[in-house]
Amino acid sequence: MKYKVDKSEAEWIAQLGIEKYKILRQKGTEYPHSGAYNLHYENGTYVCAGCQEPLFESTSKFDAHCGWPSFDESISGKVEYIKDSTHGMIRTEIVCANCGGHLGHIFNDGPTKTGQRYCVNSLSIDFK
Repeated sequence: MKYKVDKSEAEWIAQLGIEKYKILRQKGTEYPHSGAYNLHYENGTYVCAGCQEPLFESTSKFDAHCGWPSFDESISGKVEYIKDSTHGMIRTEIVCANCGGHLGHIFNDGPTKTGQRYCVNSLSIDFK
């Protein structure tokens, strides 16, 4: 797919460093309970670590006890949804609609009124 922010793999590695590159550009997953934003609850906006595009408001964050930051909704139009059938499962991958960076997956088991749980890697987001 073509995204507004388009860089070579070398440019992404130079910008992100190897850990964030593995998550955002190679669809990796950080270890549960290891991310800086798992238990982070300040007021503000979570943005894509790759392009700084706003993705989630802090008011949509909740503790899903899963080990990764969880949100019940994204900012409208900022997240793209892609069918993911890897690892013997059928899931929905979530990526930044601006740069295509892998954020995590969305599940329909959230405890809030939306019923959704955006399960996001801390390394794929920054906080402002």
